[in-house]
Amino acid sequence: MGNLTKLDQLLKNQSIKADSIETAQLLDYAEYISRIENVIAVVSDLKRGTSRIFPGKFGLTLGVGNYSKEDFIWEKAILDLMTEDEREEKYIAELRFFNFLRHVPRHVRSDYYLASKLQMNTAAGHAIDVTHRMYYIYANDSETITHALCLYGRSAFDFTGKSVAVNSLTGVSEELTSLADASILSRREKQVLALIDSGKRSYEIAEMLSISKNTVSHHRQEILAKLQVKNSIEACRIAKTMKII
Repeated sequence: MGNLTKLDQLLKNQSIKADSIETAQLLDYAEYISRIENVIAVVSDLKRGTSRIFPGKFGLTLGVGNYSKEDFIWEKAILDLMTEDEREEKYIAELRFFNFLRHVPRHVRSDYYLASKLQMNTAAGHAIDVTHRMYYIYANDSETITHALCLYGRSAFDFTGKSVAVNSLTGVSEELTSLADASILSRREKQVLALIDSGKRSYEIAEMLSISKNTVSHHRQEILAKLQVKNSIEACRIAKTMKII
């Protein structure tokens, strides 16, 4: 599972005092929404790399009623309720959403949330349809993401496709498909990643593309940030899954 490397870097200089106030308010909201909507609410602190989980009644249905915290930004006990293929689709949907927002004007990014269709296994072993909604919480600059709020609940509404970006202000949604995947990386980044996947080292890539080794290193970092992964092995795997390379 990849880390939000780009987000971690953006959040290093955030004010701890201001961040604590926002976190407390968000945690209160998540706790109430888990009770009101009977959903699992997860608040991930992207700066500290931790998550708080409010299982609600739905958590009992899934057998995670005592799940309350995670020293990671991914809610592992919930992800484990899905098949490997389902987890991969969820991850790719979030990656597409992250890159979708990069092309949206900064001042309206916080208006959007991600809605995805998932399938999970209940405590009784039955497969059920689940709707996952994910919201990014931005700092005042509308650029830096400080938290992610995820809500898991029984599917109560339908939408076209497997995952959509929804503008909560206008109600307009846009299906997130593989059509935009090719634009996530630049042409040069695809070349570098393909060579990495073939086993080439940085100095070999530099010679083959007639660029410096430092430029290759820069492309590597950009690839990891754009694909939200922690190493080149994960980058190659995700890129091939999404047919980027």
